[in-house]
Amino acid sequence: MTLVLGVDGWPGHLPGQHVDVRLTAADGYTATRSYSLAAPQDGDRIELTVQRVPDGEVSPFLADGLAVGDTVRLRGPVGGWFVWRPAQPEPVLLVAGGSGVVPLMAMLRARAAVGGPPFRLVYSVRSAEDVLYRERLTALAAVPGIDVRLVHTRKAPEGEDRPAGRLGAEDLGAPSGEGADRSPVPLVEEPTCYVCGPTGFVEAAANLLVDLGHAPDRIRTERFGPSGP
Repeated sequence: MTLVLGVDGWPGHLPGQHVDVRLTAADGYTATRSYSLAAPQDGDRIELTVQRVPDGEVSPFLADGLAVGDTVRLRGPVGGWFVWRPAQPEPVLLVAGGSGVVPLMAMLRARAAVGGPPFRLVYSVRSAEDVLYRERLTALAAVPGIDVRLVHTRKAPEGEDRPAGRLGAEDLGAPSGEGADRSPVPLVEEPTCYVCGPTGFVEAAANLLVDLGHAPDRIRTERFGPSGP
């Protein structure tokens, strides 16, 4: 569920930043969760994509119980490392696992709006039914200089050339040679890499990038784990 919120006096944000959402129950109990901003700067409007967590305290309410006109408390924007600035000249490689695509979507949408260097998204999902932003990703893939590649880990669509399986080095390409001609991202120019997803996925993907020759200081990661109180 993607929520569009109007925030009076919003100071603006960079693609990749997040906000803390705080809810307070009638008995005074509070719960706070962090959510990535799903869209680039748009005046006082922000977008949050919420994935329902079974038995969760916050996500079911945000996804199913929040009504038009309701008020929530926000803190942010937060973060200054895992961000993309339109002035960055180098190509960009985005690697997402599951809902980790959310902050990367903000980067892609910003790149599509303002132009800039080549972008490639490698998006790992269990099956085609688990793809977030399906229609928007299809539209973004048609933008010159943007490449979108899906990796299905449990069940691949019928007719898919790549069989289902975990993300591997061949999905990310190489910094030079065979990987360079598979996408508009000239990896020989040392892209900045952004990796986001569950902790295990992020660690595995970052290790693959290092093994392929990407400089560790050009790999930026953001990870998430199970929600807690």
